[in-house]
Formats: sequence, C-alpha cells, structure tokens
Amino acid sequence: MNAHPYQSQPEHSFWRQAVAEPAASGMAAVDPVVEPVFRIGRHQRIATAGSCFAQHVARHLRQAGVPPFVTEHAHPIVPPEVAREFGYGEFCARYGNVYTSRQLLQLMLRAFGEFEPQDAAWQNAEGRWIDPFRPRVHPGGFITRGELEADRALHFDAVRRMFAQLDVLVFTLGLTETWAAKADGAVYPVCPGVMAGEFDADKHELLNLSVDDVCADIGTVIELLGHINPRARLVLTVSPVPLVATAGEKHVLVATSYAKAVLRVAAEQLTQQWSGVAYFPSYEIITGAFNHGRYFAGDLRSVTDEGVNHVMRLFLHHYLGIDSTMATPVAAPVRDRRTDELIAVTQAQCDEEALAR
Repeated sequence: MNAHPYQSQPEHSFWRQAVAEPAASGMAAVDPVVEPVFRIGRHQRIATAGSCFAQHVARHLRQAGVPPFVTEHAHPIVPPEVAREFGYGEFCARYGNVYTSRQLLQLMLRAFGEFEPQDAAWQNAEGRWIDPFRPRVHPGGFITRGELEADRALHFDAVRRMFAQLDVLVFTLGLTETWAAKADGAVYPVCPGVMAGEFDADKHELLNLSVDDVCADIGTVIELLGHINPRARLVLTVSPVPLVATAGEKHVLVATSYAKAVLRVAAEQLTQQWSGVAYFPSYEIITGAFNHGRYFAGDLRSVTDEGVNHVMRLFLHHYLGIDSTMATPVAAPVRDRRTDELIAVTQAQCDEEALAR
C-alpha cells in the first residue's frame, strides 16, 4: 500500500479515536486541547474580559484556589451581593461585558487617553446619568454627571493598572454585530435605547465586523500591550453562546453561524500572526456534536454548569496544571435568597439579554 501523510498523524487527528470513542465512555473524556502554546503559573496575574461566557473563567479560577487579579475593588463595607450588582468582581475591573474586538480596543484607547467619544453620558427619564459604555455598572444611574465622570476616572485608572500589571489576558470573543456612533465610531455594548439612552438612526449605525476587522482590532491591542507590558500574553476563546437577537436581515441562526465563524477564523489567524497568543477551544467543547446538545439549557442558548465545568477543567489542567482533584474550592460566603437569584443558573450577567422579547 502506498504511504500517505495520514499514516503518520497522531490519534488526535482522527475523529473516531479523538471524539467518538472517548465520548462513548463519557462526554467529559473528550479533550480537544493538543498542546498549549504556553503555561500559566498559579500565582500569575490572570485578567479576564469578554462576553457573558467570560465571567465563568474568573469564577472557576477562584474556586480552584487561583488568586483573582482585581484592580477595581468595592469599599470593604459594601456587602458582596451589592458589590456584584455594581459590577465589582465580574472581571478585573468594572468594564462589564466586552462583546467585540472593537469594544476591547476602544476600552484600552479610552483608558489611556487616546480616544474620547463624543457621546459620553446619557440622562434617563429620572434625571440620573448613565455611562453609555457601562450601562449596567451603576444600577439606577449616577445622581450627577460629575459623579459619573469621577467614577469613570477611577475605573480608567484600574484599567490602566490591569493592562500594565497582568501576565495573561483571557479574552472571549462574543459578537460581530455592534452598534456605533456615526460621529466618531465609538461602539456600545448594547444598542442605544435598549437599556438606556435613545436610539437615533441619524446618529447610530450597525456594524458587522469581518475577519479582517477583528484581526486588526486585536492586532492593535497586542501592539499597544507590547509597549505597555512586554511580558503580557493573550489567550483567545470564542463564546459558544448564540446571539439573543440580530439586527440584520438574516435568520438569527444564520447570523449566529456567521458571527462564530468570523470569530473562530480571526482567532486562528491571530495565533498564527502573533507570538504569545493562544487559542483555547471552549467553543468546540460546548457546541461539539459529541455532547448531543446537553451543554445547552432548555432555551438552547444558556450553557449548563456541566458544559462550563468541562471547559474549565480542561483549561485549568492544560494551562495551569491544576486537576479537578487538586483544586481547593474557596469557601462560599453566606448568601440570602436574593443573592442566589442574582447568580443563579449560569452566574453570568449579560447586557445582551435585554434584547430578548
């Protein structure tokens, strides 16, 4: 028989050996991680950012005994449930969900004084002030615009320290659709008028980022980060969570497929173009046929704890050398019923959910 390239391929290259047979003994046996680009020390500073799914990373790191890297803290007297409601502890700093590559880039530029959006504050019907780029960060809004601006200054200081001090940034790419201000291209985490502000077709436009857009955005982030913090490394993931709604003309299922394809291809290209950039296959683990859809809840969108646990077990094992049997969970604080409701199901707060109807 003639020799051919497939004869020398390892077992992880073949569907039967790498997916079908392991899955037959239990879904958790499927491990699509071949070899991490780099390892992460348990005491290194790991910052997380991205879509709602990204919130799980910080939570599981805490449960595994990995000290969370936080640069924006609530006052010590603030109860934990109130701190969470005001955005403390979701991520390294209180930037909320960062759904797109453009949003991450502009967060960095705004924090370092390189970009100042014209549309910088909204006022609601009660006269309170809302941050257009963190509409959920201060429930009910700020009493004065000055209070909003003071809080934003503290936030930007925390963001600058995050980028300057982190060892690894885990960024979860979530969406390609984003709403932007026509005047200067400033992008919002959610369409104006959904959670706050007013939508104006003359002022706002829908963008649907391409592979080139995503690569350019993240490439610029990497370049800037290289000047600020040369030792920093980046782990990219793609959120498996489907779009809750699309503003385009396609069916939401088709729009979701497009978005995830763009993000996955962009992530692959970025790992090839830049050193110190790795891809972790959380998207493949959750959406893979081997789990028969069990990693999605009844709404076919929310990721179950079983799926999140599979993803994080492999991330901890391959990148931090922590096995589930080695993890030392952090004791959970005493919580009341209201707090349990806030963190129930996926324990992730999601601006995008406001689009559902």
